Amino acid sequence: MAWFRRSAKKILSTERKSLSGDLWTKCPGCSEYIYREELERSRFVCPTCSHHFSINCRKYLEHLMDNPNGFTELDPDLSSVDPLEFEARKKYSDQLAAARKKTGLNEAVLTVTGAVEGYQVVLGIMDFSFIGGSMGSAVGEKVARAIDYAREHGLPLIIISASGGARMQEAALSLMQMAKTSAKLSQFSQSGGLYISVLTDPTTGGVTASFAMLGDIILAEPGALIGFAGARVIKQTIGEELPEGFQRAEFLREKGFVDHIVHRSDLKNILGQLIGFFGYPKKALRNEQAADSDQ
Repeated sequence: MAWFRRSAKKILSTERKSLSGDLWTKCPGCSEYIYREELERSRFVCPTCSHHFSINCRKYLEHLMDNPNGFTELDPDLSSVDPLEFEARKKYSDQLAAARKKTGLNEAVLTVTGAVEGYQVVLGIMDFSFIGGSMGSAVGEKVARAIDYAREHGLPLIIISASGGARMQEAALSLMQMAKTSAKLSQFSQSGGLYISVLTDPTTGGVTASFAMLGDIILAEPGALIGFAGARVIKQTIGEELPEGFQRAEFLREKGFVDHIVHRSDLKNILGQLIGFFGYPKKALRNEQAADSDQ
């Protein structure tokens, strides 16, 4: 049966192995195999153990926006360059080019304005698949500009974080973004703006030490890894065993660092409830008020 042979069909062994991977995904939480279409229907949450798979920013847009195509991207052309001409195993400029090709993004954060549960918001979503969601100068600038846009237009701000921390390839230029975004959020808070921070797996390093933990309301997905330094580094530094579940969302909620843990399927509804509670008008009401003022 020559037609059954891979050589006859010109199928590489790597292609044969990837076929099942496209159809089935193994859950790291319970080791169950999940049919890909079922996983997508469940918003990439395991139906057996509720493990929340990491998803990209486009998937969050689909889940959260009232109209997944009805948003306006802010600063779409803003991206990092290589001012230090950093080179280790691979040139930083090559890393940036590869990340742009892989993700279709210019940077590790996407910032947009659009409607969530009828409320006009400014939404920033970090994408871990772009160099580990690391914060370089362009990420910090995009977040800062999104904060300014929310302040100038009187809109609530939502940032969904997923990051390995500051981008070492930009050295001090990256670390400066921690202070810049924090200062912008201070201005936003003083103007009376509402900032909701959503922490996903993982949220670590300089992002945790800056805008991710400065929300008026801090939400987290179940089981998300949240911290500054890694658990192994902390253990070696203090010379003690760490508590079970250390740096997970549930542990941080118990210690008061997280306000609420939200299942991904409930996130959109919870965001709408919070925005409404703080008195923001729905988009339709805002338009009606504008029409009344014109008369």
